[in-house]
Amino acid sequence: MAEKNINNALTFDQAYQLADVTKTKPQFAAITPKWVARLLEFKGLDAGIYRVNKVVEGDTPLDVLCNQDPKKVDIPQGFIAYETKPREYLLNSISTILNVDTRVSDVYSSPYDQTAEQVSLAVESLKERQESQIINNDDYGLLKNVAEGQRIKPRTGAPTPDDLDELITKVWKDPSFFFAHPRAVAAFERECTRRGVPPVTVNIAGGTFVTWRGIPLVPTDKLLVDGLKNPKSKAGKTNILLVRTGEAKRGVIGLYQQNLPGEQSRGLSVRFRGINDAGVASYLLSVYCSAAILADDAIAVLEDVDVGEYYDYQ
Repeated sequence: MAEKNINNALTFDQAYQLADVTKTKPQFAAITPKWVARLLEFKGLDAGIYRVNKVVEGDTPLDVLCNQDPKKVDIPQGFIAYETKPREYLLNSISTILNVDTRVSDVYSSPYDQTAEQVSLAVESLKERQESQIINNDDYGLLKNVAEGQRIKPRTGAPTPDDLDELITKVWKDPSFFFAHPRAVAAFERECTRRGVPPVTVNIAGGTFVTWRGIPLVPTDKLLVDGLKNPKSKAGKTNILLVRTGEAKRGVIGLYQQNLPGEQSRGLSVRFRGINDAGVASYLLSVYCSAAILADDAIAVLEDVDVGEYYDYQ
């Protein structure tokens, strides 16, 4: 039995049938700003291989004459040796295949194009994986390739200003960014508050970051806490990176393949694979990436940082 209309007026359920609904595009909670990939300097490759030639170094590249005594006229002789087996970085492929039913895209593409929205979300997924690989890949990932002498531990567990100062001593030649999990950034801010030295903020590339000694602390959930992006526990251990970026600065750089067929953005292509007998269109999405550390002192890591220290500020 239908519900009695006690107001003798058009009901909400009936009126809804004539109303326009304002809709959003698909909202994907896993999408992050991907600051690491946005702020690192990238270099495009033609053949997918990047060789880092290094000099076999002593205290100085070459002995030189520096003497006021006119009797000493012998100028030192020699040459600068190069490594005979320099490291080569090969681009890593991250790919996925996206399927879209053409009947869906034909009929249900207003106000938003279904194919375009599916491709957009798939591209974001690939870029999330790319940033994770830049940090965590077993071959070229930044965490795996920090030199032993560039690894330090916090003094007490939590990331203190003293610890970040010590990290700066390891990357003192024009450091660019700290990279840390948001929980680690918050833990550092608590330590600053406890000491009465709140960090200042800076706006870079459309984002607002806290800084220490003028160096931005850039958040990324790809620096995991106890192996997780979103840990449930308040406690946990993570790492904080400090990097110098740029090829001219002998720093850390990202690598990508340039001039790809179907290129949509840096190193990422979307290619149509065809439509099968069931009317399903298929697209191949690929991103080619790697990262290189040009000098050992371009990166350092603060390891085993405790993010679970809290204080009562009464």
